[in-house]
Amino acid sequence: MASVSEILVQNLTYHHDPSAPASLSDINIDLPKGSRTILIGANGAGKSTLLQILAGKRLVTSEGAQILIQGRDVFRQSLPGVTYLGTEWKVLTEAIVASGAMNPVVRGDIVVEHLLNSVGGYRHKERRDYLLDILDVDLDWHMHAISDGERRRVQLCMGLMQPWDVLLLDEVTVDLDVQVRDDLLSFLKEDGECRSATILYATHIFDGLNEFPTHIAHMRFGSFVTNPIPWPASTIDPPVGNNVGVLDRALFPIALRWLREDREYRRVLESAGRRTRGARRGQALPSSSEEFYRKYDYSH
Repeated sequence: MASVSEILVQNLTYHHDPSAPASLSDINIDLPKGSRTILIGANGAGKSTLLQILAGKRLVTSEGAQILIQGRDVFRQSLPGVTYLGTEWKVLTEAIVASGAMNPVVRGDIVVEHLLNSVGGYRHKERRDYLLDILDVDLDWHMHAISDGERRRVQLCMGLMQPWDVLLLDEVTVDLDVQVRDDLLSFLKEDGECRSATILYATHIFDGLNEFPTHIAHMRFGSFVTNPIPWPASTIDPPVGNNVGVLDRALFPIALRWLREDREYRRVLESAGRRTRGARRGQALPSSSEEFYRKYDYSH
C-alpha cells in the first residue's frame, strides 16, 4: 500500500459553541491512500463531527489547523471524488433539490427509478445496476411508502453509484439487514482495493467487520486515545485473549474493551465533579398528581 497521505489532519480543535468545551481537541491523523479505517468510540466521542468537518460541512476557524484531502484544503478548494454519507435523510432532499426537481408532487412522492435518474444514475448505469442488485432495491418503490431500511438502501445507491476516491461513512448500515450489510461491505472493500480508494468509517456495529479495515482508531471525548493503527492490531497491549492468532483479528472484543475503558474513565471524571449520567437515586420525585403538574407545567 502506498504511503501517500490521502487524509491529513493536523492541530484540529473544534468548538460547536465557543463558550463550551471543545468538541474535538488536538486531532492529528495521517491516513494513506487506499486505507480503510474504522473509527471506534462511544456516542458523543466526536466521530460524526470529525467526518462532517472532513466533508466540509462544518467550518473550522481555529488557527494553525490543517485539514487536507488529497493534498487539498477541504474548505478552500474543490474536492472532486469525496463522498460523505451520514445517517440523516437530508441527503436525499439535498440531492433532489440539487437536481432541480422542485415540483411539489415530485418532492412528496417520487419513484426510486426517477430519483436515481434525477441525480445522474443514467451516467453510471453499470455501477448503479450492480448496487441495485446487492442492495436489493426495487426501482418501482415510492419513497413515501417504504421503510427506513429501504430508504437507507436507496440513499446508499445514490451516494455510491458515482465512483469515489475518498468515502466518509457515518453509521450508514444501522438500518440494513445482515445480508445486505455484508454484501455492501464486500462491495466497498473490493471497490476500494480495485481503485486504491480510501474509506473512513464510523460505526457501532462490529459483527462481520474483521476482514474489512486496514486500520482502526479509538476516539474518546473529542480526542484520539489510539491514533489509526494497522489492522490486524498486533500492537494492542494487553492482548485481548490467550489465542492471539485468532483474537488478534477479532474487532468486536477490542471495541468492547475500549468502550468499557471509556466508561470507566468517565466515571473517574464524574467522581471528581463531572456531571454524572444514569439514575439519580437520591432525588425526590413528585408524590401526587398536583405536585407533578406544578413541577412540570411548561405552559407559562
